[in-house]
Amino acid sequence: MKAELLFRGAVLACTALLAACAGMGGNGSIDYRALVASPDRSEADRQTDQRRKPELLLAFAGVGPGMKVLDMGAGGGYSTELLARAAGPGGIVYAQDSAALPDRVKERFDERARRPAMRNVVRILGDYDNPVPAGVRDLDLIVFFFAYHDTAFMDVDRAKMNRAMFEALKPGGVLVIADHSAQPGAGVSVAKSLHRIEESVLRREVEAAGFRFAAEADFLRNPNDARDAIVFRPKAPVDEFVLRFVRP
Repeated sequence: MKAELLFRGAVLACTALLAACAGMGGNGSIDYRALVASPDRSEADRQTDQRRKPELLLAFAGVGPGMKVLDMGAGGGYSTELLARAAGPGGIVYAQDSAALPDRVKERFDERARRPAMRNVVRILGDYDNPVPAGVRDLDLIVFFFAYHDTAFMDVDRAKMNRAMFEALKPGGVLVIADHSAQPGAGVSVAKSLHRIEESVLRREVEAAGFRFAAEADFLRNPNDARDAIVFRPKAPVDEFVLRFVRP
């Protein structure tokens, strides 16, 4: 059964990536390459695109028009804006972050929020382990891009957080997590010092909340990364994992 799930996951991942490379993503109604190439996106975001590969990440997540999406750990809103563009005016994106977020990051988000592409975004500042307001349910998609590791050194009950995400999704809803890889055996011990987390530990925590692992992608992998340096000053491009889970 485990081998079958892994095989199905690999097939799903390959399908999404092949579709993205053809100009269409995991959601057949949207062209992610065209979305990322939108002329009104900032030059700073285009620089970030070079390491984030957003057309592949969006394709793997399968975000599309009309979806209800939660962006966990939204930070300055780089991914939030892309999700908002993909969800379109008929969709909604909840941008979650800690109320203790540094002022400079809040200011970056607030500045971005004035852009027309962000009209369908709702800002949520609160606890990670209580990430959605009362009444928000049946989400289509939750993404947690490069911030899950932060919750390992914050005052966060991760089991409660993962269960809250599970309950906020509709049956069949998707959770996609991307993060920086730590060495085997590191667990969450280097989450603060290196901003990395061990993939297997993260996966066990998420599955313990009831999620089913569905697929992984390798477009942000780098086997040459020794995974022993802080991600802000890497010796080589950072090895990063991208995982998709489903609420059964």
